Amino acid sequence: MAEACAAPPDCVWDAGASAEPLCPTLARHVEPDQHLVESRRDLALWARQNLPAAAGLEPESVDLLRPSEVPADIVATLLYPVTDRPFRELYSLAAGWSAAQRSEVLDVAVRSRTRRDELLREFRGGLYVYDLAIDIGAWRDLHRHRRCQQFRQAFTARLGFETPPALSDAGLSGDYSAAMQAALAALHALPAPGAHYLIPFGARSRFLFKMDFAEAEYIAKLRSGVKGHFSYRRIAWEMKRKMEQLEPELGRLIEATPPWVEDPLKR
Repeated sequence: MAEACAAPPDCVWDAGASAEPLCPTLARHVEPDQHLVESRRDLALWARQNLPAAAGLEPESVDLLRPSEVPADIVATLLYPVTDRPFRELYSLAAGWSAAQRSEVLDVAVRSRTRRDELLREFRGGLYVYDLAIDIGAWRDLHRHRRCQQFRQAFTARLGFETPPALSDAGLSGDYSAAMQAALAALHALPAPGAHYLIPFGARSRFLFKMDFAEAEYIAKLRSGVKGHFSYRRIAWEMKRKMEQLEPELGRLIEATPPWVEDPLKR
């Protein structure tokens, strides 16, 4: 992006327009976040070499934790984007390790840090951790909420895809499933990088949201409303239910709308 801003435009629509670089001054002050790139690479290598075999847990659409051990929470968050494992599994592993084992991961994460680099966002905490195995379309709406720390794993078709209930009710689930399977087959036939652009919005992937209770209440209330899309309405409702199970005194305060309540004419 910096190189493109520093170069003349490839096409000039107005014959009288200048072909000078678009943003040469800004481009001079931009440089890649090399620490983030190298840290993710180093952590991925560490995970491949040191993590035990995956537990093979069935993914929940919404899983909620309140980590009590801060070092284990940070280690699990560092490993989350470079693996395909649930946060609960990573946190359980990190909590069971010795301080020396956790320090090894922390050292790997900061190995490439220079004095000009801030600590990675993974070092910031959130009182509650929502691990979401949801369709990409729902995530594209939920990820607009910025009063929280967000992380995602690589987009994948490994977790399958969502089938909208309306399609099943209309007898179209077979056609829909065939179309999704064809898209995923084309995805697997293409080389990376770039193939992931073929992943349909209905495919499920894994995303991590760390937030305080106020943000959890806001998201669940806003995104469960009747004018919202059915995919994220269900997730917002599940976020409320999980909070009620974990924190009954607080969960009851969330005024979310159940997904079966509909009013298509309401704006």
